[in-house]
Parts: sequence; C-alpha cells; structure tokens
Amino acid sequence: MPVILVFEGMTQEQYEDSARKVLGKDRAESPADWPVPGLLAHITGQGPNGFRVVDVWESQEAVDAFGGYLGPALQEMGIQEHPEIYEAHTYVSA
Repeated sequence: MPVILVFEGMTQEQYEDSARKVLGKDRAESPADWPVPGLLAHITGQGPNGFRVVDVWESQEAVDAFGGYLGPALQEMGIQEHPEIYEAHTYVSA
C-alpha cells in the first residue's frame, strides 16, 4: 500500500530552497527529478499553517530512501519539524 508524507509549516521560499538542495531545481516537473525511485505524486501549495507538501510514495522503503536526502537538507536549513508519514487507506489515480 502507498505511503503518504505530509509536511507543512515552511514558507514557499523554504520549500524552493529545499527543492534546490534535494532536486537541483526550484520546482519539480517529473517523478524522475527525485533522487530515488518510488514517487507516485507530489503536490504543494499554501495551506492555513504555511506551505504544505504532500507526497505519495509506493512504499515505506521509498520514503526512507528519500528521507536520506530530505532530512539533511532540512537540517542544513535549520528546519526542525518532521513530516507526518502514514500508510494510505485508499489510493486512486488517473
């Protein structure tokens, strides 16, 4: 079952900085931009508590592999918050 990663509370500028660190560009255009395989969906936008990032990954192993890139990037930026990670109940895509 897919795994959902939700991160909120950063600014759009911090998101773009983290994308540059992890992906090498300000904005993702394709799952191939990620440093590890397994991304099914990536959605970002302004939420009530800051900029929100929602990823859907094919497995916990894929999330863990991505965390090896994301964690150090966020730490370098001084961001202490951790994403919520949970197994999807239902996943439907076009």
